[in-house]
Amino acid sequence: MYCEVTQGIKVEVEPKYEPEQSDPEKAQFVFSYHVKITNESAPTARLMNRHWIITDGFGRVHEVKGPGVIGEQPVLAPGESFEYSSFCPLPTPTGNMRGTYEMVDEEKRSYSVRIPLFFLRDLRTVH
Repeated sequence: MYCEVTQGIKVEVEPKYEPEQSDPEKAQFVFSYHVKITNESAPTARLMNRHWIITDGFGRVHEVKGPGVIGEQPVLAPGESFEYSSFCPLPTPTGNMRGTYEMVDEEKRSYSVRIPLFFLRDLRTVH
C-alpha cells in the first residue's frame, strides 16, 4: 500500500499485476490499482481533475489528464472516503505511476493533491 497526504486529503493506492489479462509474449502487461481518497480536513472537497504520469520499464513517460475519476467527480465531506479501481497496460513487466488530483474546496479554491509514486511489477519476472 502506498500513501500520501496533501492538505488533509489522504490518497492510498494498492497496485496489482493481472496475469490473466496480460500476454507477456506480446509485451502486454496489465496492472490494476485500487485507490482510496479520504478527506481528513475540515472543508468539503470535490475532485475535479486527474493527472497521471506513467513510466514504463524502458523509461518512456505517458501522461493522462482528464476530468474526475472513472467518470465521476466525487464530493468528500470531512471524514468521507471515495474508492475506485482502474487499470494500466504497459509494454514492460515493470513501471511506475504517480500524479495529482485537482481538488476544489467549498469556496471554489483549487489545489493539487499528490498521488503517491507507486510501482507496477510482475513479481514473477523481478529477481
